[in-house]
Amino acid sequence: MASTVDKLGRPLIVVTGMGMVTSLGQGKDDNWAAMTAGRSGIHRITRFATDGLKTSIAGTVDHVPFEPQCAPALSEKLASLAAEEAIDQSSIAAAGDFPGPLFIAVPPVEMEWPQRLAIAEAIEDKETLTSRDFVTRAGQGGFEAFHELFLFGGVADRIADRFGTKGAPISMSTACSSGATAIQMGVEAIRRGETDAALCIGTDGSVQAEALIRFSLLSALSTQNEIPEQASKPFSKNRDGFVMGEGAAALVLESYERAKARGAKILGFLLGAGDRGDGFHRTRSSPDGKPVILAMKDAIADAALTPDDIDYVNAHGTSTPENDKMESFGCLAVMGERMKTVPISSNKSMIGHTLTAAGAIEAVVSMLTLQHQRLTPTINHRMPDPTIPLDVVPNEARDARVRHVLSNAFGFGGQNTCLVMGLEPAA
Repeated sequence: MASTVDKLGRPLIVVTGMGMVTSLGQGKDDNWAAMTAGRSGIHRITRFATDGLKTSIAGTVDHVPFEPQCAPALSEKLASLAAEEAIDQSSIAAAGDFPGPLFIAVPPVEMEWPQRLAIAEAIEDKETLTSRDFVTRAGQGGFEAFHELFLFGGVADRIADRFGTKGAPISMSTACSSGATAIQMGVEAIRRGETDAALCIGTDGSVQAEALIRFSLLSALSTQNEIPEQASKPFSKNRDGFVMGEGAAALVLESYERAKARGAKILGFLLGAGDRGDGFHRTRSSPDGKPVILAMKDAIADAALTPDDIDYVNAHGTSTPENDKMESFGCLAVMGERMKTVPISSNKSMIGHTLTAAGAIEAVVSMLTLQHQRLTPTINHRMPDPTIPLDVVPNEARDARVRHVLSNAFGFGGQNTCLVMGLEPAA
């Protein structure tokens, strides 16, 4: 391939390193083996008491020790593990000297109950204590560590320090599209000529009691607790909500020119990205599906492809009644009748919805799909929804010829980001 630019004259962007950790295990190889075997990482929660909660299951990452017990600490740990694997695979630079910026998706951060209680116990005027006081007091009287831990940019700062990324690290939280948005920002930075390499991460370790309660109040979570591994069932008629999950994924992006010059092994091409927001509702998608449809169309056009070039869709596929139907409607609107024969599957059936990390995890899975020419299954798909006339890859992995993958990430608040990946650039 002689050209180092795409059909639109922009730098070609390649992936040279990937890392992943989920409830199924640590490392992309172990996760790929588990996913193609149709294993579930969803189980009963043991990290904290679930008495009285409607949902008592999740895809928690229990094999990774972390302290203190809070979302920022686990999110940082998972991000570190994924980034270390990705950077090692890429051989891009010496340890602690990454030659580009960091774009990292992290969960929304706020003081959690163990820390709130510790602060409250140390304050004498408890009767007049307001919620705002917790943040103020966290930075005083010996609680500076809490204050640092729960700063939104803290995870990014510490990851940047560890891996030596260049420039100010960029933290983002665009709901469930965050991981894909981090990758999109890396793509755009390279295209603009601001850098020729970027470290893009999505991470989320926020399964805790308060999060479960909040999602339950939205009627968003599955309450099928009896057999945890069967609770997440995207695109099935008997789906009743998503299952929370945890994990992280990292990708090293480089311009093709840089990767080629240093003799790097190219894992695949990040061809296009598209994003649209609708602001229709805090949790619901716009009824006409327009933002979802346009995000997919934008990503495909940005890749200099047409809908007919897409061979596989790595679905957002949350297992909520509304989201799955909306995604099906959107895919059919973009690809027409052909979509009924384009395979689609959801990894969330096995690892749950990893929220801020989901778009990045699914991007890594999409790249592995291209490398292995094998589609991960949507497990628990035994009662197809007749209103979703798609070729959902059911229960077992499938070999297939895949040139281009569309990976969808749709978030609460109408934040939608789609990515297109391939083994080669558009012809």
